[in-house]
Amino acid sequence: MMGLIRRRWKLILVILVLTGASFWFWKSRAATQKNTKVTTSRAVKGDFIKSVTSSGKTTADKTVTLRFQTSGRLAWVGVKEGDTVSAYQAIAGLDVREVSKNLEKTLRDYAAARDDFEETYRVTYKGMKPQDALTDTVKRILEKNQWDLEQAVLDVELKSLAVEYATLVSPISGTVTHIDTPVAGVNITPAGSEFEISDLSTLRFEAKVDEVDIGGLEIGRQAVISLDAFPDATYSGTISSMSYVSELSSGGATVFPVKINFSPPANSRIGLNGDVSFDLVRMDDVVMVPTEAIREDGNRKYLYISENGYYRKVYVETGPRNESVVVVTSGITDGNEVVTKGFNDIPKLQAE
Repeated sequence: MMGLIRRRWKLILVILVLTGASFWFWKSRAATQKNTKVTTSRAVKGDFIKSVTSSGKTTADKTVTLRFQTSGRLAWVGVKEGDTVSAYQAIAGLDVREVSKNLEKTLRDYAAARDDFEETYRVTYKGMKPQDALTDTVKRILEKNQWDLEQAVLDVELKSLAVEYATLVSPISGTVTHIDTPVAGVNITPAGSEFEISDLSTLRFEAKVDEVDIGGLEIGRQAVISLDAFPDATYSGTISSMSYVSELSSGGATVFPVKINFSPPANSRIGLNGDVSFDLVRMDDVVMVPTEAIREDGNRKYLYISENGYYRKVYVETGPRNESVVVVTSGITDGNEVVTKGFNDIPKLQAE
């Protein structure tokens, strides 16, 4: 009888053990399945960089666009695109026969006006000046005589300028980058006769920086430029100027033109597209975590640390952040595992 009772107790004990083991197995499995929804990442120590990137293109600071001031027949073109010109070099000219004849006619008119002046002033009135005239009539005659001569001089000067302006002269040394009408013998208007000359030694990179980023930039800040035409290289530069007047981008955003000095590669061109990056903040040897790890509790920030399968809420102090990481100045150390996803699925929390 006693043996039967002992066997029954052994059987009950085995059943209880198996039931407990099964319970803990399924509980552990459920927790593990829930825990798989939690994603963690390791806090790392390194150099933090926050940068601004913008697109732009190369431009020349010293560029001039030349046009004839009058319409006419293009008599000659002395340059072609790509040619190098010197300052004050003549590059094209209009047919000057008409303006030369006009100047000649005006000179003759001046000669006649001069003769009339001398006749009236020296012969008729014996060198009398208007202020010395005895009557108002004589005074008006002498004054008109003087005005007619001065008008004739002005006419000569204007016709002389017309001859001068018939020749287009470059005010700078540089490279001819564009010619509207490169062939002589055609009639042109001022709007259709542009010649563009650029000094390629003043090549710059001009970027359009969004208004939310412009406040973090200043003259002299370092920049790194990459050009689409030279994908295997980058070029260091510094900000040389920042516009005080905003523009609208093609997408409707408010942007500010920023020019960057740099040493362009050989065979550079005006209008090369590229990107530029400015470092706004740089911190060395700091602890960083992914931005999605940081949570907010009012004005305080916290994160969850994973330790041996458990999770602990820790309040932290943070510094600057960029698109991917945030600097943590206190609260955790290098190597801590922090939760980045699945905050609602954390199975157990230790004391804060």
